[in-house]
Amino acid sequence: MLFITFVSELFPGFPNLFVKLQLLLDVVRGHWVGSSKSITLPDPLNGEKFITVPDTQHNEADDFISSLNTCSKSGLHNPFKHPERYVRYGTVCANAATAFRQPEVNDFLVRLIQRVAPKSEAQARAEVFVTMKFLENFGGDQVRFLARSFQVPGDHAGQMSSGYRWPFGPVVIIAPFNFPLEIPMLQLMGALFMGNKVLLKCDSRVSVVMEQTLRLLHACGLPKGDVDFINCDGPVMHQLLLKAQPRMTQFTGSSRVAEVLAKDLHGKIKVEDAGWDWKVLGPDVHDIDFVAYTSDQDAYAYSGQKCSAQSALFVHKNWTKAGFLQKIKTLAERRSLSDLTITPVLTVNNERFLSHVRALLAIPGAELLFGGGLLENHKIPAVYGSFQPTAIKVSLSLLLSLSSFLLLIQLMDCCCWLLVVGCCVDPVEATLVASIRQVVYDRDLWSFPNRCGIRRCRDSGCVASLGEL
Repeated sequence: MLFITFVSELFPGFPNLFVKLQLLLDVVRGHWVGSSKSITLPDPLNGEKFITVPDTQHNEADDFISSLNTCSKSGLHNPFKHPERYVRYGTVCANAATAFRQPEVNDFLVRLIQRVAPKSEAQARAEVFVTMKFLENFGGDQVRFLARSFQVPGDHAGQMSSGYRWPFGPVVIIAPFNFPLEIPMLQLMGALFMGNKVLLKCDSRVSVVMEQTLRLLHACGLPKGDVDFINCDGPVMHQLLLKAQPRMTQFTGSSRVAEVLAKDLHGKIKVEDAGWDWKVLGPDVHDIDFVAYTSDQDAYAYSGQKCSAQSALFVHKNWTKAGFLQKIKTLAERRSLSDLTITPVLTVNNERFLSHVRALLAIPGAELLFGGGLLENHKIPAVYGSFQPTAIKVSLSLLLSLSSFLLLIQLMDCCCWLLVVGCCVDPVEATLVASIRQVVYDRDLWSFPNRCGIRRCRDSGCVASLGEL
């Protein structure tokens, strides 16, 4: 446990959760370093001073730029250069997977995730489990096998086509807040497997998770110079990218930032967006309890702070008559902050949430099914959201007006509540709605920026899924 510097204490009211104030560090050229300025973050559960992270400044970012530039476009290794490093990374993965299986390490990471990105134990433990299985999968020779090349005979003597899995060289990973271990860890290890030198930037609110994980990886044999780790604000990171011009940037976050980076980095970027997800319940009612449970879980687990969060539910009148909406209400009202089945919302504050609820309820015929208010008897700081699971019902007929449809889309800018559209779907109405959506396409409000077919339509997390349109 030498890699762990984060001191654990019991937090009253939340057993086994860590709360000790901790100063984080950056990593550059294999050395742990601080910065001239720092930021102390509020505890998302009680608002007290919590974790102090470096606030790296513009002049301090030059060290990270020069470190990236030490790596050429041939990478730290490739099929012809230091191929033994493939085997070394297989050993790192095997050692790390072994460490993840240790109860004290596994529990530590689960509790640490819960403290900085509060979510239920089941959600946090699943994140650690997925990461552990990833490491297990690439233990041994699997990293080397991942770099498998190919050769194709030519059409005459002396001709042959050969293909190799080649690194980009210096790359940057920018990871979000909602999965502070799983997303950056999987992206980081994949980049390292193929020989890239990585600069990792996590959301500072949760970066302690990867800071601690990097210490674990170093203890498991990760070459310390392969990964730089930075905490800074958006403008500093943007300027760093413009100066460094990495050969590839992996960005997980808002489409607005992604579009800026795509232009400034001349397309040398891979974007992972979120999803604006819906369910359609047709006229045949079956497995109503299971569908209600799944809808509640998809909409309100982790207070909707996931790319898979359900944003809208299109319900046939037969489901309404069968009591489906009441079942969802009953399930949602069982959620509680005490077991983190309701959590602080790190990207939407209460004022913004309430304003959107008021705007939705101002639509003629809109009805508040449940929620719509703020949580009580808590100490969540005002900078974060603390609101109830909420569902608002509107009529499908509203979507037949382009102006109303666009208004609804604008107001559903956060996956923190479920919008239920009460409707009786028939072929005529379905055709009209499809036509309205085609008009939205033609107005270029949405596009297909990546292979997932999804695009975030606002910075806050409202996204549109186009796969079914």
